[in-house]
Amino acid sequence: MLSKTIEKALNNQIRIEAESSQIYLAMACWAEVKGLEGIANFMYAQSDEERDHMLKLVKFVNERGGHAQISALKAPGVTFESFKEMFELLFKHEVFVSNSINELVHITLQEKDYATHNFLQWYVSEQIEEEAMARTILDKINLIGDDKGGLYLFDRDIENLTVSSAAANGLNNDA
Repeated sequence: MLSKTIEKALNNQIRIEAESSQIYLAMACWAEVKGLEGIANFMYAQSDEERDHMLKLVKFVNERGGHAQISALKAPGVTFESFKEMFELLFKHEVFVSNSINELVHITLQEKDYATHNFLQWYVSEQIEEEAMARTILDKINLIGDDKGGLYLFDRDIENLTVSSAAANGLNNDA
């Protein structure tokens, strides 16, 4: 059984994960209309992944006797000055999500809800990987600079990037 405090905190995280999905979706749309097909496909996949994270929380709340709440979402930004700015915003958002997950873990320890604490460890690990991936992508973008050929290769190669591949090998593609 979830305490009301933990149920409220989990419902807040459900909203954050849903907003994350929307942010990635907006980024995918922007990249697609700019002709950055690889980046767009990568972002579409990330949007789906964030929605899966939200659904996992929804199921957990409901299965533990709580009531998952689906709330209004803050509209994401839909335009960016550059793909570099877009990925910088993505990194900042991932850090925000990590901080939110960490606060949620803290609440579970205060409430002595070890089942929820255990459940959240997957999210802790996931956020480590998400931040590593975003940081690695930014490193590659900084290497590319204004080189159009580098952007072409980056756009082609990012489609094959996954969270685990970035964390495992530091995005050692030819981008």
